[in-house]
Amino acid sequence: MSDKHSDNHETNTKLAPSAAVSKLQRLHTERYLNRELSWLEFNARVLDEARNPSVPLLERLKFISIFMGNLDEFYMVRVAGLRKMVQEDIKSSSDSPDELSGEQILEQIRKRVLELTAFAYDTLQNEVLPSLASEGIEIVTINQLPAEAKATLGAYFRDNVLPVLTPLAVDPAHPFPFLTNLAQYLVVLFKDINYHSQLGSPPIGLVEVPSVLPRLIPVAWKADKKQFILLEELVKANIGTIFLGYELSEAHPIRVTRNLDYTLLENEVVDLLKSVQRELTNREHQEAVRMELGGKLPKTVMEILKKELHVSAKEIYESPEPLLIPGLMTLYHLPIPHLKDPAFNPRLPMQMMSNEDLFALMRREDILLHHPYDSFYPVVELLQIAADDPNVLAIKQTLYRSGGDSPIVDALIAAAENGKQVTVVVELKARFDEKNNISWARRLERAGVNVVFGFVGLKTHAKATLIVRRENNKLARYVHLSTGNYNSNTAKQYTDMGLFSANPELADDIGQIFNILTGFNILTGENKLRRKHIAPVLKKLLIAPISLRLHLLELIKREIQFKKDSGKASIVIKVNAVTDKELIDALYEASQAGVEIHLIVRGMCCLRPGIKGLSENIHVTSIIDRFLEHSRIYFFHAGGKKEVFMASADMSPRNMDRRVEVCFPLESPDIKEHIVNHILATYLADNVKSWILSPDGSYTRRKRGEHEQEVRAQQKFIELARDYGIKSIPYDMAIRHNTVKEKGTRPVARAKKSHVKDH
Repeated sequence: MSDKHSDNHETNTKLAPSAAVSKLQRLHTERYLNRELSWLEFNARVLDEARNPSVPLLERLKFISIFMGNLDEFYMVRVAGLRKMVQEDIKSSSDSPDELSGEQILEQIRKRVLELTAFAYDTLQNEVLPSLASEGIEIVTINQLPAEAKATLGAYFRDNVLPVLTPLAVDPAHPFPFLTNLAQYLVVLFKDINYHSQLGSPPIGLVEVPSVLPRLIPVAWKADKKQFILLEELVKANIGTIFLGYELSEAHPIRVTRNLDYTLLENEVVDLLKSVQRELTNREHQEAVRMELGGKLPKTVMEILKKELHVSAKEIYESPEPLLIPGLMTLYHLPIPHLKDPAFNPRLPMQMMSNEDLFALMRREDILLHHPYDSFYPVVELLQIAADDPNVLAIKQTLYRSGGDSPIVDALIAAAENGKQVTVVVELKARFDEKNNISWARRLERAGVNVVFGFVGLKTHAKATLIVRRENNKLARYVHLSTGNYNSNTAKQYTDMGLFSANPELADDIGQIFNILTGFNILTGENKLRRKHIAPVLKKLLIAPISLRLHLLELIKREIQFKKDSGKASIVIKVNAVTDKELIDALYEASQAGVEIHLIVRGMCCLRPGIKGLSENIHVTSIIDRFLEHSRIYFFHAGGKKEVFMASADMSPRNMDRRVEVCFPLESPDIKEHIVNHILATYLADNVKSWILSPDGSYTRRKRGEHEQEVRAQQKFIELARDYGIKSIPYDMAIRHNTVKEKGTRPVARAKKSHVKDH
């Protein structure tokens, strides 16, 4: 991206927080930014990728879809929680260190969301869709089509859509129906109805636009174009065949967002699985926290909706059509490579060039994987060979978000069927994945796996695998630890770090953690059994909720002492969120002592950097690019020793207090050098996709100096993987490759003559 291009984009963007947000925050607190408002600024940075002309066209559509999907989750959980907090007169939010009231936060959220969604629709309607049309990809209306195409669509409607639809009348004989969370409905008004206002509300109709049908319907009438019509547009055009005898006056799409937050109380839970299943059923009928409306409805109809859905005017968001923008992602999957980021196929690490199995490789040295640049396949291979190896006695693993068709789950089932002792700690409360997790947990149980559901008051968020193997009449243990989930799909979309190791002390610690997870809860005071509080003695690992925050505080304070003693001290932390008050205060103290601190924070950051006398030595950057930044890395200069940790945890209260998390050290000199001098250094040098946080909570794109070389961190990592990794067969095939069935061969791409560039 050229300097000129970058400057033009920055000039045109209007995504900085409103002055009211900054003024209100400064009025109430000088030390902290609000968690929810900071999250909205993260989503604004996501949206800015959609507004950036240098981003390929279909990738821009993807970023708008991600922005809108993020907002859905934000309202279902964070706004729902704030709304309940206000209703129950709770004065502050426990997860945000600032002192804004719930009413103030909700007011600022609404204002900012209105600004951002206006930008999103402006980008979609005035930039992305017209540009796609110029590329021969169009979303059209019925009126734009010739008679022949209309007839074809009419037949499609009769054969494929009409049988699925259900007209829902709202009149004295038909009560207002329940509107499913996030589903799209058409509110239908009719012509020439014999209605008198004194008799009550006008009759209206509702039709759910079925999510089981394709949202975009191909219209084949121009050979040089790919044209589609929206499903709701087709339904709207055929209302007369749904509500017989009535003629359409107008129809507008609406969506309702409901409260999907829930809390399981320890003293009320008898069976965790049944409690979660019950909550999943109940929460589908929770109160509405937002209503989205395409266009404007008559006042009388609006009053009906507000009354029946129990929403106020402040919870109604009017916008242009179409609603449900993520449904347009069908276009993204069209085979048009020049409108997307250049293809990249993850590589295998160089250690796997030999024919040695992973156990032998791990005995020789620790192995680091940097996803998605390094393939997730080695993790799958480790479990496959463990499942088949007669010397392997036991496999233990935590699963937070895996996926129903996961090769990880397949390997665990194969291990159990081969007589291994297999234990899996499944987190039932992984938000929005509860149903999937319950489904494949049952599948694991049927195969003979010992499935444990963790604790009621804590989520098991640690990512760990332990394999016990008999070698030379002794037991050897192998571990895999990661910053991300055991999920082969997200492993090609998220940046994460994983470590293979045969370190016996690390294995001892992991063994203790699994004993804790499958035993009684000694991590909190919520255990019903009388017992002494005995903290586990760990040699290498830091664990939440027992000691992780305490150890991080000690590491920060130690840097302060190094600064006083030698004048040399620095901290670099890469996480997804910095919202924990105690940790923020410790970083402030370190800054005041002169410690140089660099924070690479993808999302929420409640710390205010660059304030003289408080945080002038703290620099906060955020990187938003084609892959979701998800890895957590903690670096401390440590008087020149340079200690590096990786973790499943961010610097937030939920990670420190309400989740089982693992933070592990990197001790291989080569791996430490690679993390510090290549990975962290490259992130800090990024001047293409990085944003700088200002003290007032606003973010600005980092500008590249006149003679500064362009550095785009994720692209640099792709280049490094291509230069130093082993070329694999296509990822979706590689991840299904079974090294056992293929007699030890790995999914390495065979060299062949081709004029196609190697991706």
